[in-house]
Amino acid sequence: MILAAFRVRSFRFQWPADLLTSWAFEMETLILGWYVMVQTGSVLLLTLFGSAQFLGTLAAPMFGVLGDRVGGRLMLCAMRAIYATLAVTVMLLAFTGGLTPAWAIALAALNGIVRPNDQVMRNALIGETIPPDHLMGALGMSRATMDSARVGGALVGAGLSTMLGIGLTYVFVTAFYLASLALTFGVARARPVPDPGAASPYPLPLGGQREASGWRELKDGVAHILSRPQLLAPMWLAFLINLTAYPASGGLLPYIAQRVYQVDATGLGWLAAAFSFGALLASIAMVVTGGPSHPERYTLVHTVLWYGLLLAFAHVPSLGGGLLVLLAAGFVQSVAMISMTARLRRADRADRLPAHRHRAGRGGARLHRAHRHQVARGHVAARPPGHGVRPLIR
Repeated sequence: MILAAFRVRSFRFQWPADLLTSWAFEMETLILGWYVMVQTGSVLLLTLFGSAQFLGTLAAPMFGVLGDRVGGRLMLCAMRAIYATLAVTVMLLAFTGGLTPAWAIALAALNGIVRPNDQVMRNALIGETIPPDHLMGALGMSRATMDSARVGGALVGAGLSTMLGIGLTYVFVTAFYLASLALTFGVARARPVPDPGAASPYPLPLGGQREASGWRELKDGVAHILSRPQLLAPMWLAFLINLTAYPASGGLLPYIAQRVYQVDATGLGWLAAAFSFGALLASIAMVVTGGPSHPERYTLVHTVLWYGLLLAFAHVPSLGGGLLVLLAAGFVQSVAMISMTARLRRADRADRLPAHRHRAGRGGARLHRAHRHQVARGHVAARPPGHGVRPLIR
């Protein structure tokens, strides 16, 4: 059933909270990216702004370990409180006339320490609360939520900033973050175990055992991925896509909009929305169909198609043609990323519980908790246009 995930109370709170957060993300990225481009005219500073938003990817594994220790809900609440605080800062700077490109980049860097890990926690909570039979549908629903927010956020952000200015637009951004924070408090406090009779994959340390350090969990998680080809191969593919595909289809859009197509912020919003609308169509298709039976094949085929469309986009001189190519590129990248996410989550599920049963007496479950968040970093939610280099497995 398409909406089976909503039978879980936690997901009924998580879904609207994630939706509002995604709207705010897209509005912020488009508004500040366009501001930096217009004020400086520098592609270097634009890419610096885009890259600064993803500094947190370097610490993503430790965010995963911390999430295991304090819980996903607490992590999400803390992170979304930080987003709201930084949005208020931008709003006040804009109202007082103190906003500059340097401030925009600096605040993007502070936000970037936390923001890339928001999707990690979302995917981890989905994997822990949704039954395996409905996992692909739940992931597709989550992607559809984000992609719809990207379409709406890009258009609304561009329209409001053009009509109202940055300060008043950030009133809406801040309101979205605060509403998301309030809803996040309704997410489950603890990880539910679907089968009460089965051994939990998240046991407490056995009596007499010392609590493993975060660094040890991280080291064991990395070693576990390196020893599993079914996890290592998608990780490498995720790295290559983040390095090459996402910057071309997202981070440079403000430059393309201003210098190639010679449009304003509204035109940039349409470019971003075209890519995201294609991704939304793919997400809906995955929800309706339940996803492919061989996700690894879909990942490879649609990744190749994505690169082909990016090459075509580089040679399209008109805005109308560019919108159509971005629409198709958004569709194939979403199929590829949802398929990769499902493949990684299935491999993680299949590997984690049997290994725990074998290693429980030696605290092996902790290794898998650390590994799970390494995998979560690979649960990709493709970054929309307007973003810089981002960690793929989100």
